[in-house]
Amino acid sequence: MAYDTQPVASHFVDGAYIEDTDGELIEVVYPATGKVIARVHAATPAVIEKAMESGLRAQREWASWKGVERGRVLLRAAQIMRERNRDLSVLETWDTGKPLSETLYVDATSAADALEYFGGLAGSLTGEHVQLGNDWGYTVREPLGLCVGIGAWNYPTQISCWKGAPALACGNAMIFKPSETTPLCALKVAEILHEAGAPAGLYNVVQGMGAVGAALVSDPRVAKVSLTGSVATGRKVYAAAAADMKHVTMELGGKSPLIIFDDADIENAVGGAILANFYSTGQVCSNGTRVFVQKAIKQTFLDRLAARLQGAQIGDPMDEATTLGPMVSQRQREIVLGYIEKGLSEGARLVCGGQALEGEGFYIAPTVFADVTDDMTIAREEIFGPVLSVLDFDTEEEVIARANATEMGLSAGVFTRDISRAHRVIAQVRAGSCFINSYNDAPVELPFGGTKMSGVGRENSKTAIEHYSQLKSVYVRMGDVEAPF
Repeated sequence: MAYDTQPVASHFVDGAYIEDTDGELIEVVYPATGKVIARVHAATPAVIEKAMESGLRAQREWASWKGVERGRVLLRAAQIMRERNRDLSVLETWDTGKPLSETLYVDATSAADALEYFGGLAGSLTGEHVQLGNDWGYTVREPLGLCVGIGAWNYPTQISCWKGAPALACGNAMIFKPSETTPLCALKVAEILHEAGAPAGLYNVVQGMGAVGAALVSDPRVAKVSLTGSVATGRKVYAAAAADMKHVTMELGGKSPLIIFDDADIENAVGGAILANFYSTGQVCSNGTRVFVQKAIKQTFLDRLAARLQGAQIGDPMDEATTLGPMVSQRQREIVLGYIEKGLSEGARLVCGGQALEGEGFYIAPTVFADVTDDMTIAREEIFGPVLSVLDFDTEEEVIARANATEMGLSAGVFTRDISRAHRVIAQVRAGSCFINSYNDAPVELPFGGTKMSGVGRENSKTAIEHYSQLKSVYVRMGDVEAPF
């Protein structure tokens, strides 16, 4: 890795890297070896205060800029990210363990897409004129102020920009707290934004665990909180934000259904199931982990799935031939292995995988269960690992009811050659981000987010602008005021 891509301190605040070793030590472990590759310190109250003060100051300046001026900064940052894609991808791989064959094409590139998209929108964020007879009114779109972003560990570069890009386009400032498991990548995003011309303090990154997140969320100077994380964490953060009536976006977990009808193209359906369960070693919130397969093609589907999984290249994430990397941490691997044990004990049939791989690093074999029933733990709880559960079904009506029988509703997918049925089924599945004859596509142009316990609000697309701005209405009377006395 090129030297200048490595963060040089724990935090990026007020336009510079800063360190405060009084903060709790956080060791960064490379998932492929289990070895410590970096150390950062959690933000102290002094660091948090500096982030707050500089963020508020920068936001006032930034909000006074024209939208096209803000857009130029975001577009410049996107260009820098694309030019440094390989170095940023290597850092992403070190942070997460995801194979370079993924990170080169998905992570920094997706972050750059967000910066580019919202940079292009920044100059178009206007209000409207409303004629009211001889009187008239107008609206003004205003920034919220200082926003807090809290990231998950699976897509540290992408999430930092999915939250930061629309926030900045609308004239806000952001303090971003990455996951303590993958703390490195967001620092480079902050550095690049500052290099691109953002005022010092506009996008600050501070490290820490739950206590730091709680301090950020509860600060009365914060106007908006956006979290990507688990349902359990979302409940706590949402409640804390609600105490001060803060704006919130919650992008939480899922237990999403992938429905495969017997007229589907088998190879495409198997490919969709692989993307929905094994990409990023299964550590994707939108994954379609409940794979409902119509009985007539169940065995054919399982045979092709098992055969294609033999082609997975498990190994060194820095080798671009590798297509399946390790779990992000030892703890996460233990959680997934615990779910595999539950699947076996509750009667699911193991088709392949099911064990940790020997050697260094947090590797686990891609695992497929068949004969899974709706009441099994592996069919109800989010596993967040390379475990695919196949459930049988007979009819369309039956599978829709079973697909919806979950408290979560992030994503859903359907594979069928019958386009009428595809739209009919998707219309009845209660999920926010859905797919037809595909899975896990997340272009910045489309909204992303869930229903039910999977969250509130949306990220990406023009819709995100509504979540990072507010409208002021102004009534203008052109004549005399009539009053009763």
